Amino acid sequence: MSPRLVPAGSDSTGRRDRPLRITVDGEPADGIEGQTLAGVLLASGRTAWRTGPSGAARGVFCGIGVCFDCLVTVNEDPDVRACRRRAVDGDVVRTQSRAHPGTTGPQSDTESGHDSDPDPGHARNPGHGSGSRSEARAEGEK
Repeated sequence: MSPRLVPAGSDSTGRRDRPLRITVDGEPADGIEGQTLAGVLLASGRTAWRTGPSGAARGVFCGIGVCFDCLVTVNEDPDVRACRRRAVDGDVVRTQSRAHPGTTGPQSDTESGHDSDPDPGHARNPGHGSGSRSEARAEGEK
């Protein structure tokens, strides 16, 4: 996704832009009808609008609605993927945070010294070794 707007005078397709305005955390952001929320946010200079559990900043990652990094709250509807939702004039958008209490600010998992899943085998399937199905089956046969 490009955060750049094409000026109407140099648009080779001849589109006539219909402007719109949304509010993001109380601040106005201007866009054009047909843009996604992510497009409006990027064009307004925002590259991140959510905080993950580690405190790391999140914005558009995949841009096709697969990764859930671009979640926002729109008109009181939480967990809306900004890359999939078209902006509508008057939308009220709030950024979200999944940061754990005590997280000091945006940083990557590597910078914080924490892995996103410190014990992958046991966290998924406690008491069953690495969590494989064969181990779980063997445990059940005892």
